[in-house]
Amino acid sequence: MLPQKKDICSIVLCDKNAHVSVAFYCPQHKVHLSDVGSGSLGCCGWLIVILSGLFVFSLFPFTIWFCIKIVQEYERAVIFRLGRITDRKAKGPGIFFVLPCTDSFVKVDLRTVSFDIPPQEILTKDSVTVCVDGVVYFRVSDPISSVANVSNADFSTRLLAQTTLRNVLGTKNLAELLSDREGISHSMQASLDEATDPWGIKVERVEIKDVKLPHQLQRAMAAEAEATREARAKVIAAEGEMNASRALKEASLVIAESPSGLQLRYLQTLTTIAAEKNSTIIFPLPMDVISHFMKK
Repeated sequence: MLPQKKDICSIVLCDKNAHVSVAFYCPQHKVHLSDVGSGSLGCCGWLIVILSGLFVFSLFPFTIWFCIKIVQEYERAVIFRLGRITDRKAKGPGIFFVLPCTDSFVKVDLRTVSFDIPPQEILTKDSVTVCVDGVVYFRVSDPISSVANVSNADFSTRLLAQTTLRNVLGTKNLAELLSDREGISHSMQASLDEATDPWGIKVERVEIKDVKLPHQLQRAMAAEAEATREARAKVIAAEGEMNASRALKEASLVIAESPSGLQLRYLQTLTTIAAEKNSTIIFPLPMDVISHFMKK
């Protein structure tokens, strides 16, 4: 892991030939970090480079095919000359030249890569074991850092994504895990992006694909949801009965003010029954007539 910028002091060295070189010294870690592309090859290194150049020019018609290299539009080439990175910027796309004896290069793909996070058994904050998987989209933003700072940026990012998924979901309870997937995805993306920035990796998107609960917990949650819905249905039915009784009370008060209104209601009921083409007809009798026969 590289030290922070605040812990590094720069040292400018100048020799008698007015060649200037820059180095960095970290007091905390007690290491020297040479600036990329600024280190000298030394006398032996320059001698080898000159001999390689003379060899290329002497056999020019044949060595030209070993010197010309091509990278695609979505690729970049990091060139090493005698083990040192020659430039601060990667080469490409298109044609570039290398010395066949002293130079080597590594191709880096800049396209967005997606991979599935394998299902992880995670213990949530409220002690519930769940199985969670996801998908991560990332790309190489700095080809030189992805080659020089980590041995395998793709594999390292995959392992880090699994660890980050466990760490982030371990601080959430089950309700937050089921309802706040978008927030969890943003939190994982920020953590991964910060950790992979020294590797030259840019994490573009993280998504939680599936959350698998134990079968016993699924049955318990289903029973809880069913009981909640039944209780809500009973409350709604009771409220409907109460509203209906209030409406009937108000209707009876209105009918009591006009005795003929009850007869009209009887006739309306008969009209409704007759519309169904029934053979049975109910004819209402006034209460006054019935009470007269009951007295006899």
